[in-house]
Amino acid sequence: MKILLAEDDANIATHVVENLTAEGYLVEVLNEGPAVWEQGEIGDYAAIVLDLGLPGMDGLSILKRWRAAGLETPVLVLTARGSWMERVDGFDAGADDYLPKPFRSEELIARLRALLRRSGKVQARVRSADRFTLDEQARRVTFDGQELDLSPQEFRMISLFIESPGVVLTPAEIASKVQGRDDDAAKNAVEAMIARLRKKTDSAAIETRRGFGYVLSERRP
Repeated sequence: MKILLAEDDANIATHVVENLTAEGYLVEVLNEGPAVWEQGEIGDYAAIVLDLGLPGMDGLSILKRWRAAGLETPVLVLTARGSWMERVDGFDAGADDYLPKPFRSEELIARLRALLRRSGKVQARVRSADRFTLDEQARRVTFDGQELDLSPQEFRMISLFIESPGVVLTPAEIASKVQGRDDDAAKNAVEAMIARLRKKTDSAAIETRRGFGYVLSERRP
């Protein structure tokens, strides 16, 4: 399940990504207002966590534009602004929930889960694609019926591929959504994880598309 995190404070963003990915979410991070506005409209997200104090375009303006354009994605607003009038402004602009800074990650996760339940976007507990079956609640993945011994990052990567069968994903996309960053070290780690998964499954179900990235084959053996 993909979440867009719009936050320009690197420390907060890193902390939120670590906690959300530990819960099994795939998180994309943006830190500039115009990019957040554009990506929020075209991206397929289950929910958006939006900081109001973004550079280039403030979060309240972004939220108003999204709602005016008909975007119905649930939005959880993060802000250091604490007055009741500012919270009312946020709700009037279309926020679904409001969390003032500083906050505990447990509360953020609980509020996000509540938003997803209310919106009907609760993640399916068991999902399958090709020869993989993934159980979100049990944190369990099987391949041809055999359970795989996976690291948390490998689990999140399989979840990403199962969400997008037949879609080519670049190393940068995988690194960003699985590890919360897309530098060279993270992209190299993706290559290593793919290699380990192929050994664990004795299969090339995740295929390499040279010059493009990786794709989960939809073919049966």
